[in-house]
Amino acid sequence: MECDKCQKVGKPLNVGQPRQCIKVKMDSQLKVGFIGAGNMAFGIAKGILPGDVLPEHVTVSAPSSKNLERFQELGVEVTHSNEDVVCGSDVVFVAVKPLLVPLVLTEICQHVTNKHVIVSVAAGVTLATLEELLPENSSVIRLMPNLPCVVQEGALLFARGTHAKPEDCALLRSLLQHCGLVEEGPEAWIDIHTGLSGSGVAFVYLFAEALAEGAVKMGMPSALAQSIASQTVLGAGRLLRDSGKHPAQLRSEVCTPGGTTIHGLHALERGGVRASVMSAVESATERAREFGQQPAAGSVVFRTIKTDDF
Repeated sequence: MECDKCQKVGKPLNVGQPRQCIKVKMDSQLKVGFIGAGNMAFGIAKGILPGDVLPEHVTVSAPSSKNLERFQELGVEVTHSNEDVVCGSDVVFVAVKPLLVPLVLTEICQHVTNKHVIVSVAAGVTLATLEELLPENSSVIRLMPNLPCVVQEGALLFARGTHAKPEDCALLRSLLQHCGLVEEGPEAWIDIHTGLSGSGVAFVYLFAEALAEGAVKMGMPSALAQSIASQTVLGAGRLLRDSGKHPAQLRSEVCTPGGTTIHGLHALERGGVRASVMSAVESATERAREFGQQPAAGSVVFRTIKTDDF
């Protein structure tokens, strides 16, 4: 049954047809919505547009017009109404900050039907919480992307909810295929992936920054050092991905007895870089888990919402 709001914005795709019809095939008629206009939403939106989804079939909502400007440059539709996004979409990405998820889902739940696939990218918000706040039997998927989706080199991990069907997951895979590596796993891995890859991108940037600053200290111009550092990270990452070798094996292949690399690695080990990186992943993972322990539904006390929260 359609809600009044859905009737006002137009008949949703495939209403009256079996739910599977929009899942088994990715085509240009698929309509995708984003609630929230932050970096994660932008990364996914930019990643999916090279595929079969037409820009005019993508709608993004946020309370601030400023946050929507870069989406308009992609040619997609923008709005300040979360309800319009839901009623005009088949797949809805909930891409707001974790503390705002209960508020947003409470707002849109009356418009969610069995035709929708709801995909949450909010760190730490569990499938159980999402399913509690949405209508019974809703198809819910929890996804953790990372920022390199913007350049179609992301690493994305998703976990399916109780009522998400295989065809829902197949649709999501197809939709995200241009964003980068897409994998499915148990929900327990999502928070780990947040620390490893979602936050891990920033850890890599810090390392690249330190590489460049080390070169500047030794006399290289800053711009050149940054350019070489970024290419070094890119090349090392591609070699690691494409070779299939363990990082330790590749590292040992660079080292020669008494050479520059082993001396540099000794300095890194002496500085505790290995333990620091492991601790960083652990800390980010634990923080994601803390988000999942926040009270849900009616017990949430909402703070004042700022326009940059979406």
